[in-house]
Order: sequence, then structure tokens, then C-alpha cells
Amino acid sequence: MTEIAMTLDPDALRALEIGRAAGGAPFENGSVAAARAAYNASFPAQQGEHEPVAATSQRQIDGPNGPVPIRIHRGIGAPRTGARAVLYLHGGGWVIGNLDSHDEICRWLANLANALVVCPDYRLAPEHKFPAGLEDCAAALRFIAQDAGDLGIDPARIAVAGDSAGGNLAAVLALLARDGQAPPLAAQILIYPNTDARQTADSYRRFGNGFGLTAATMAWFRDHYVRTPDDIKDWRVSPLLASSLAGAAPAFVLTAGHDILADEGTAYGERLLAEGVPLVLRHWPGQIHGFVSMGRYILAARQAMSEAAAWLQLQTRAQAD
Repeated sequence: MTEIAMTLDPDALRALEIGRAAGGAPFENGSVAAARAAYNASFPAQQGEHEPVAATSQRQIDGPNGPVPIRIHRGIGAPRTGARAVLYLHGGGWVIGNLDSHDEICRWLANLANALVVCPDYRLAPEHKFPAGLEDCAAALRFIAQDAGDLGIDPARIAVAGDSAGGNLAAVLALLARDGQAPPLAAQILIYPNTDARQTADSYRRFGNGFGLTAATMAWFRDHYVRTPDDIKDWRVSPLLASSLAGAAPAFVLTAGHDILADEGTAYGERLLAEGVPLVLRHWPGQIHGFVSMGRYILAARQAMSEAAAWLQLQTRAQAD
């Protein structure tokens, strides 16, 4: 075992060992269809038992590219009127993932934050390249804001959250909201977000292989998402390259120590702080990319979401007062 591997949380190490034992070719060695099939077969084993929420519904909303399916969880303890709401954007490299792949996280967040959580099944690449998925997410945010009364939420207490590629989309939405191009947000929760599609941070070297998400897989995801190499430097793909982050919603940024995205997540958090955005930067040194989605094996998964939910409650309570 390498010195780096010895610093892994034992739960994370076990999750990696289970993944290796299961075998399976890297996503980049096969087709997109094969990657989605493999992922859809694997994620249920990583999630714990899905805890009940007060209510769950599904519907379709209108988006610029056509209908967008969404799932809505009302958390136990969420009030029927004036509740806080979270738009949760699932991870998966903009290529894989769906309403079920991150349902455990959405249920946790709904209950822990006493919130209404909306998750859109946004369009995926490469069939729908940037900015189609982002546009679907923006449509979901507009739906929440415009239908706040019918949904029983307070439009001043809307937050956006997401993990990995979903964290990328959430960060971009927060900047669009700041600029008046999307409804205003009270908070943003970014879980090991992808913020720099150039993929040159040193954590790509330190953790490029052997820790779950690899550098080769991340490049495969990105190259399916962008239309041309020029998109990589577009701040809506690489929010770390935005000219300014000032004025964005208060942020909770979570990073994992053994993650190729660790450095760019930290860099984004540090820029937010330097540019005057209220920030909590929470680093989990022993964890791997995707650990919040591995509740069956990794105890820290729910602990991390508990911290994020507690911060969200304080932040949105302050916004409402």
C-alpha cells in the first residue's frame, strides 16, 4: 500500500476494494451506452436503504430544448408553506446519471434540511452537448421560483446544490443568478465540484489512478460534453475561469482529499472567499471522489450531508429573517 493510500479513510478504502473486485472496463474503453449500463447496474449497491420522506412526486416542466422530467421530495418536517427549497443537480460527468442515481442524497437533504428538493433529469452528452444540460437546469430553477406558491416554498429561500459535474452546473447557475440571468439564490452547495475543464491541477497527477474517478475517465467525460476545445475556456464550462465570482450566493464547498478534483474545488472556494462571498470550505482528507453517493459503505457520506444541511438551514434562515 502506498503512503497516499494509507491516508485513506478505511470506509473509502473498502469501497475502492469492492469496486476493483467487481471488475468492469473503464468507461473510456467502451461506448457511452455501455458506460451508462454499467453505472446504472453499479450505483444501487453503493447507496444505502432509501429513507422515507414526507412526499415524493414526479412531473415534467418546459425547457428550451423540450420537456425536462423532475422529481420532487418534500422532507419530513418541511412546512407546507414558506419552506426552503433546493435544486439538486446530479453528478456523472455530464454523460451518466439520472433521477435514481443520486436519490439517496436528495432524500437525505430533504429530511436533514426540512426542505423541498427538486432534481431535474437534465439532458446528457454527447447526444446533448453543452449548454443543453445547463439550460435544462436553469429551466428547473425558473420553475421553482415561478411556482413557489404552488410548491409551498419561500422564493427567498431557494438554494442550488450538486456534486461533481452537478457541482459544476450549480456553480454556473449561481453566477447566472448573480448576473440576473436566472432567479436569485440564497445559497449554493458544491460537492467536490468540477470547476476547471482544462484538467491541469496537480491533483490530477496525485490521484489520477487508483482512487475511483481517473484522469482518463474525466477527460472522456469532458470531451463528450464540450462542442469544441474552445468551450473548455468558457466560464460556463470552467467557472474557475470566470472574470469575477463576487456577488455569488453564499457557498458551502466540500472537497475530498483523494480526488482528482480536489485542487480545483479548493481553488474555487478560495476565490469565492477572496472575492467576498461568504464561504464554508469543508475538506474531507481521507475521502475519495463520489463518497457522498456511497452511503452503504462510507459512514462519512451522511455526515457530510448533515453538515451541508445544517449550514443550509442557518443560511436560509438568515435570508428569511
